[in-house]
Amino acid sequence: MKRAVEVEIMGERLTLRTDAEESYVRNVAGYVDKKMQEVQKNTRPSAKASIAMLAALNIADEYQRLKDHYNTMSQRLDRLLQKVTNLTEEG
Repeated sequence: MKRAVEVEIMGERLTLRTDAEESYVRNVAGYVDKKMQEVQKNTRPSAKASIAMLAALNIADEYQRLKDHYNTMSQRLDRLLQKVTNLTEEG
């Protein structure tokens, strides 16, 4: 059941309708707010839209790097599992 969760990002209050736990939504919103604050502190763009776009790019970069790392680890685990399977079949 969807519920309303109020969060604040860059001083703006937003009400989100979600099935997710309130603590999870607040955690995600806090992460976005933190990233936007970092961009504002480090680059000083004047418009919130520019800050949001730069923060989104930073978050997307983190996501892509984690996804690539996950895929690399998953492939490595598959290879190791295949080796273990081959060894148990031989023995």
